[in-house]
Amino acid sequence: MKPTPCPSCRQTMVKHRFERLHHGEVVLDLCFACQGIWFDDFESVQITPGGIVELFKLIHEHRDDQRQPLREPLPCPRCQERLLHGLDVAKHGGRFNYHRCLQKHGRFTTFAQFMIEKGFVRQLNPLEIDALSAKVGIVRCLGCGAPVDIRRDHVCGHCRAPIAILDPGAVEQALARYQQAEVRRTTPDVEMLGDAIVMREREKSRASRLKREADVGMVDVADLLSAGVGIVWGLLRR
Repeated sequence: MKPTPCPSCRQTMVKHRFERLHHGEVVLDLCFACQGIWFDDFESVQITPGGIVELFKLIHEHRDDQRQPLREPLPCPRCQERLLHGLDVAKHGGRFNYHRCLQKHGRFTTFAQFMIEKGFVRQLNPLEIDALSAKVGIVRCLGCGAPVDIRRDHVCGHCRAPIAILDPGAVEQALARYQQAEVRRTTPDVEMLGDAIVMREREKSRASRLKREADVGMVDVADLLSAGVGIVWGLLRR
């Protein structure tokens, strides 16, 4: 597996493995100095809920690391072409930005923008920003690290990212959501299992009938099994 240079600082990114949905694993490239992640193809949506929680914990462990500002322009680590800035709407609300390769090699996003995408970060509304500006005039953008004068700007003038905070309530809700999703993902689907058993017993039943058509009045054991499976399935669903 080839090393991946960070699009910003050009240092070799650290590889971390996370479980992939359905099967296999996702290998992500992380730069803690720039607080950035490189996603090949569609890796950001292929991580299991448990993997997202693991990645969040890893980001949280490095929250106090000194961060370097992102350079401009940012080249693709695969083809060296300039990454194009993009903006998208997160599934759980809020907008997040990233830099994508026009050749579809992947995308580069900061830790903060990944947390917005996955619902760990809450974006402030205009009233909250006005209240905060009375006490704090300039904040650092979670997207690119540039200074933002929130007394006059409600988005970053450099990357257009909205003002956001790592809200404990949002973190708690997001963790609970992903942990529950992981439990559902790893728990066998009892309904599908029950249907599979019933279908199997029905196939056995048809085969038995062909062999015992001459036995008038004989009760088909496979039919009894199918009925029994149906009864057990009914109990399981209560």
